[in-house]
Amino acid sequence: MRKRKSEGISRREFVNAAIAGTAFAGMSGGALPRKPRPNVLFILADDLGYGDLSCYGRPDYETPNLDRLARQGIRFTNAYSASPLCTPTRCGFITGRYPARTLVGLEEPLAWKKQLGERVATLGLSPDHPTIASLLKKNGYETALIGKWHLGYLPKFGPNQHGFDKFFGILSGAADFFTHKDAYGEPDLYEDEVPVERIGYMTDLLTERAVEFLSGRHNRPFYLSLHYTAPHWPWEGPEDKHISATLKQGYDCFTAGGSLKTYAAMIKSLDNGVGRVMSLLERAKLDRDTLVIFTSDNGGERFSYNWPFSGQKGVVLEGGIRVPAIARWTGVIPQGRSTEQVAITMDWTATILAATQTAHDSGYPLDGHDLLPVIRGERAAYERKLFWRHGKQDAVRSGKWKYVNDGERQYLFDLSIDQREQSDFKEKHPDVIRQLRSEFQEWQAQVLPRPEARS
Repeated sequence: MRKRKSEGISRREFVNAAIAGTAFAGMSGGALPRKPRPNVLFILADDLGYGDLSCYGRPDYETPNLDRLARQGIRFTNAYSASPLCTPTRCGFITGRYPARTLVGLEEPLAWKKQLGERVATLGLSPDHPTIASLLKKNGYETALIGKWHLGYLPKFGPNQHGFDKFFGILSGAADFFTHKDAYGEPDLYEDEVPVERIGYMTDLLTERAVEFLSGRHNRPFYLSLHYTAPHWPWEGPEDKHISATLKQGYDCFTAGGSLKTYAAMIKSLDNGVGRVMSLLERAKLDRDTLVIFTSDNGGERFSYNWPFSGQKGVVLEGGIRVPAIARWTGVIPQGRSTEQVAITMDWTATILAATQTAHDSGYPLDGHDLLPVIRGERAAYERKLFWRHGKQDAVRSGKWKYVNDGERQYLFDLSIDQREQSDFKEKHPDVIRQLRSEFQEWQAQVLPRPEARS
């Protein structure tokens, strides 16, 4: 069987990357702060459930490359997304702040261009808001986004307006893996701000572009956000081009169909892509100079394995917001560890800024925590207080307790003994649910009101 291109790197790619690594290592001390700053590779999967990797318990297939990444670093068992849906979580990462602090973060999710109509010109992440890319760029980093954006459309709200030197990917929430068109037939593959046509399976195209970027000559440290569109629908594996040809326009067509077999093929392609990128970093000896973070934007959908949790994408139960998360920084993060540290999307922003010695904008305080002391083994896991608001749903996690308001009823769960959120403790602990409800109201007063409250 002929080897797929995505499973290895070419000699040219390796040589170029090795030259890039040597150039970076040889920069003079005057070009850097007191100590060398790492490169950053942030990999975001789309709708990947908590248990969808074999290192997180998936029983029916294996993900050897991501499992290896976990063995080489630290694996989080209490990591959360900022929201149970795409746009808000991406907003949380890009800004380092709760999604409800921005108008686009209230879009759950941001609709396709055709659906937005005239709002397409006014709705998106404000270019005036500092982002992880703009802050790193200001600090001398080369910045690139490859993959899914989903925070606004051109001409005002594209990635290049938010600090990314380079962009290759889609602007909307989903695109066909072969035609690269959105659910309404609009072309949705861009090179910076120019629509482009490419032949190939989307996951492979994103991997190839990431390898190309990493293989380039870098005279500055780099930050690459690699935002895969898999395993988000439409349900198409690498061999399913014939299915793509049968899809009609519209949301229902994009979300229909699929199977566990197709889903497994999509995950395998994702895992192979990550493996190819990691292979390049390691062979070029860039791994010791690169902080790698892998996570998902929310819980999984119907083919995901969210065990041991209940719920899925779109709800604030654990299955909708608990996600896999892995961090590797060779020589800095001890290998083969797992941590129960509670973490949320915005923490990765704060951690990256701390690792790169990059200041945040004091006018836009970060909501995330720097997790470096924990992942380096210098500090034990500590308790957190986290908040979620999605539609009419509310949630607070504080230590072992979790308060949930599903819009009709309120619940109090003890996650230390009930991760599936089946036993309601509010009658036994009325003081606890009262306290968490009060803390949620205090937090809500600090962010933007719900969309229905503003209308």
